Amino acid sequence: MVRTVINPWEWQNELGYVQAVEVKEVKSTLYISGQAAVNPDGSSSNADMRTQFQLAVKNLETVISQAGYECKDIVRLTIYSTSSKEFMSTCIDLLKDFARNHEMKQSLTLLEVVGLNETMNVELEATAAK
Repeated sequence: MVRTVINPWEWQNELGYVQAVEVKEVKSTLYISGQAAVNPDGSSSNADMRTQFQLAVKNLETVISQAGYECKDIVRLTIYSTSSKEFMSTCIDLLKDFARNHEMKQSLTLLEVVGLNETMNVELEATAAK
């Protein structure tokens, strides 16, 4: 696979994402359903957003690994949150660490939504390619 990052500016680098990712000669693509703070037994977390984000990341890592991919293969990440303001104030450092630790260069969208399933307040949807 050939991956090209398009970043006309530098400010987004501090936030842990890129403006665009072009992929060519892709061997396989993985479309990952929204991963939220669901415990291994299937129960939903009642925790705060930061704790839920940590569990959602762990679940995303598990799905990607089980599929034979790595987090650095993520080319697109969409974050659904019940409060963008709360996400930016309590979770952005975790997002930056997640991206940096896995050497990710993904496009990113953060969307505020009215609600998510059950007690969820953050959900991650991703596309990975290799």
